[in-house]
Amino acid sequence: MFKVTPNPPETDPTSPYESPDSRRFHKAAERALDHYLKPASQIMASVNEPERMYLANPKFDSESLLANASETLGSASEMLVNFAAMLAPQHRKTALGIAQVVMLGELAVNQALDNVEVTS
Repeated sequence: MFKVTPNPPETDPTSPYESPDSRRFHKAAERALDHYLKPASQIMASVNEPERMYLANPKFDSESLLANASETLGSASEMLVNFAAMLAPQHRKTALGIAQVVMLGELAVNQALDNVEVTS
């Protein structure tokens, strides 16, 4: 059978590059995927150093760790109380209850901090 229209141009059916711009977009997509899906070993090679206190470092003494935990719990308690003030009454009690549990944790940490013997 004879076709009146010409055959379409021959192209690679598996090529994602339909135009020069699509090659550029493909490279950008590859960079984005590499950014989010790289193995953790390559991600850890960052120029920003994490706070050393939060690493598993046996060099930090108990007093420093407890003082930091106390400050963190105090901040969390304050944030919860401020957040509870913005909530509707039925949800406010839940947030204040969580704040109270955090405050009890802060008190326990402060008591442990009082019992820590400072080594020179």
